Amino acid sequence: MKYFSTRGGSHKLSFEETVLTGLAPNGGLYIPESIPSLPSDWKTKWKSHSFVNLSVAVLSLYISRDEISEADLRLLVQRSYQTFRHPEVTPLIKLGDKRYVLELFHGPTFAFKDVALQLLGNLFEFFLLRRNARKGAGEKPEKLTVVGATSGDTGSAAIYGLRNKANISIFILHPKGRVSPIQEAQMTTVTDANVHNLAVQGTFDDCQDIVKSLFGDADFNATHRLGAVNSINWARILAQTVYYFSSYFHIQAQLPPAVNVEDIEIQYVVPTGNFGDILAGYYAKRMGLPMAKLVVATNANDILARFWNDGKYEKVDSAAGLGGSDGRQATSSSGVKETLSPAMDILVSSNFERLLWYLAYENAGTGEPSRMTSACDTLAGWMSSMKSDGRVEVPVDVLELARRDFLAKRISDEQTLQTILSHFEANPSYIADPHTAVGLAAGQMVASNNATYQIMLSTAHPAKFSEAVSLALRGQPAFNFERDVLPGEFVGLLDKQRNVIGVEKADIDLVKAVIEGFAERDPSSETVAGL
Repeated sequence: MKYFSTRGGSHKLSFEETVLTGLAPNGGLYIPESIPSLPSDWKTKWKSHSFVNLSVAVLSLYISRDEISEADLRLLVQRSYQTFRHPEVTPLIKLGDKRYVLELFHGPTFAFKDVALQLLGNLFEFFLLRRNARKGAGEKPEKLTVVGATSGDTGSAAIYGLRNKANISIFILHPKGRVSPIQEAQMTTVTDANVHNLAVQGTFDDCQDIVKSLFGDADFNATHRLGAVNSINWARILAQTVYYFSSYFHIQAQLPPAVNVEDIEIQYVVPTGNFGDILAGYYAKRMGLPMAKLVVATNANDILARFWNDGKYEKVDSAAGLGGSDGRQATSSSGVKETLSPAMDILVSSNFERLLWYLAYENAGTGEPSRMTSACDTLAGWMSSMKSDGRVEVPVDVLELARRDFLAKRISDEQTLQTILSHFEANPSYIADPHTAVGLAAGQMVASNNATYQIMLSTAHPAKFSEAVSLALRGQPAFNFERDVLPGEFVGLLDKQRNVIGVEKADIDLVKAVIEGFAERDPSSETVAGL
């Protein structure tokens, strides 16, 4: 399997090169040259697989045995998920009739991104150690400078996945004051020498733009060998496809005896900002996993919901202006609104580019390889318009293709709070974090009375967003945050020593200076023989 950039170019990469490169030099995102079909016997052969075995089976469809042997892949996967607190890794919890929650937050940082970033960290280390083992005595080892932007969960998950990894330094940019206190503490209390936190005065989109610009700087990239941990890295998307398959088998095991999984329709509802988590579901569907339309659940930062409404992918709602209609004001001139679900406070969804490529490809007619070239050219034009004008409007035919596999709903903060409360009061009672609540609310909006079963993806532990949960459940005598929500791992976390560097404004040169400063102090004169 080879991978190519959504924006074109003749160069195709191996899986190893794709993982280590992250973002294509032309600004595109890497995608596989084809989406593999599932083996004919997958429903019976994979039915009893553990999460580790299922991961090996799914990943093997995209990774050549020539690149990673089955034995090595199994060891990487086992190492990645041995730190998870639940034996099923991503358990499926029944809420009521035909409604389930897929809990993705049982990893070391209590967020869904652990599923992908624990694996990505191990892949980085595996590839670098193998490359350095092939070097001659006295040669400098290959190193990787990982840079990433976070609206909260990516940062801590990436740091926990890469802390103390050989030959890897990690620099995480977060918008100062715009992540939850627990999220900030999880990142900044890690004091490993290879971990660097940058608190940037700006928004998540500012941080994300800086990271993309760093990858686009050929000289800087070549000097520091940049690696990506954001979901622009293909390995992130690939790892996340696994829990869609896992949930399919879990719901099958939980159905009443009289109900056959072949006779029902499964609908996934995904709270999403950067479009990576739901894109993994799209790949699973394209591979052959049976499912209904995927539901895109957004908060007030609703660029995705607006796209499915009118086919316009634009940073600011031209009809409503910056303020929106749910009582919260934009926090910057960029139009990002501050909400109770901050990990989704994103203006532009990076991974949406991958879906747009497939839509352009389907709309291009027939004939290879001209069809792929046409899709790349179309996509590059759309992204150029997005960069220059802040908007792009796709043809009606393309919008209809998007509506075939997705529908989208926008959820306000008021709906988020009410959803947290209603699920706490329900039987069985369930405490949801605000992002999960966005998905639960969207699921209720689109729920039908037919044979559709809904699986809502729960992306974070409620303790990571104590303010929103406590606000929703204030006055509830049956609720006690410390007793009902707070994990032991979070006790005292806010009081620990911090490791953070302030960046006074969203300026790429200031960030470069930080990275270069640490690079100068790095013992890079170390040779392979001395490792």
